[in-house]
Amino acid sequence: MTNPGFGPDLVEVFGPSQQDGGPDLIQLLTPEGERVHHPEFDLDFSAEQLRGFYRDMVLTRRIDTEATALQRHGELGIWAQLLGQEAAQIGAGRALRPQDFVFPTYREHGVAYCKGVDPLNLLGLFRGVDHGAWDPNENNFGLYTIVIGAQALHATGYAMGIQRDGAVGTGDPERDAAVIAHFGDGASSQGDVNEAFIFAASYNAPVVFFCQNNQWAISEPIERQSRIPLYQRALGFGFPGVRVDGNDVLATYAVTQAALQRAREGQGPTFVEAYTYRMGAHTTTDDPTRYRLSDDVESWKLKDPIARVEVYLRRNGLVDDQFIADLKAEADELGHHLREGCKALPDPKPLDMFDHVYAEETDEIRAQREGFAAYLETFDETAGSH
Repeated sequence: MTNPGFGPDLVEVFGPSQQDGGPDLIQLLTPEGERVHHPEFDLDFSAEQLRGFYRDMVLTRRIDTEATALQRHGELGIWAQLLGQEAAQIGAGRALRPQDFVFPTYREHGVAYCKGVDPLNLLGLFRGVDHGAWDPNENNFGLYTIVIGAQALHATGYAMGIQRDGAVGTGDPERDAAVIAHFGDGASSQGDVNEAFIFAASYNAPVVFFCQNNQWAISEPIERQSRIPLYQRALGFGFPGVRVDGNDVLATYAVTQAALQRAREGQGPTFVEAYTYRMGAHTTTDDPTRYRLSDDVESWKLKDPIARVEVYLRRNGLVDDQFIADLKAEADELGHHLREGCKALPDPKPLDMFDHVYAEETDEIRAQREGFAAYLETFDETAGSH
């Protein structure tokens, strides 16, 4: 059967021109560590900023490495890896201002780090001893969202709220705020995400939709989910979309900063597609060798987000061996903190599950708590009778 002409062939969309992100990919640092310039998103980065990006990515990768090892040793029930996505997360995370609010998925460990969340609190969730032990209001970083795509609606609603609070478009950099929703390429197929796009466009909400397109929704490749590049979908909803090299921390920072500022000024939503690759498994229960080619993984290793920054720093004399050694020691200390802290996390008490069901305890929850407490007491009486 011939193509009836209702849309492009997959080869037209995902052919050779798209393998590296396509001609519209925004990049400021090549995989070889060469600085390039862009007419719209070019920034001057200080040596301190560049070293900071590098440090952030190294420490974020160490968090991921330690958590994966802890899961393999039975200390975590599961872990969602971010290997290969460090630049996308650090670039986006460092573009935020303190008053900006983040709605994450379950993989935003680098963004959490940027917002000041102790990574040990992330481990508690995956260890199963709590539902997320950080206060979202303390760091303006929401709890991890397991329901795929639901956080896009939460982010849009929150953005509409700060809009009505008068915290958008005032011209005061200490007051004007934006919201960012993180999700993956698979979540872009969810109804919640598309509904969020509609509401954000209709109400001109100050929200940035940040999609880490790591090419795989568990085992489904991106070409089975979209007939066009993801960033182009935004036009159909009435707001701009942009594709950035998600393995380039400089470009990701520049693009996200511009999108967030646009939102703070009251210009509405933006869709940012960070074109990257999930080097590890979807989670530690997944085996990616069953559905993807090793050649693809090897080609993406050459685009490693940390290696390209290190090459640039060394080539330009911005770091020396002592800096690298000190950073390694800092990463080792962080690893020790995570290993020992994870094992010391206390198990929850049975009645703790009633504490955070609602902001205020209802009569129904109170009755359930009392009934379960009475049930637990029967075990104590039984134990005391022997």
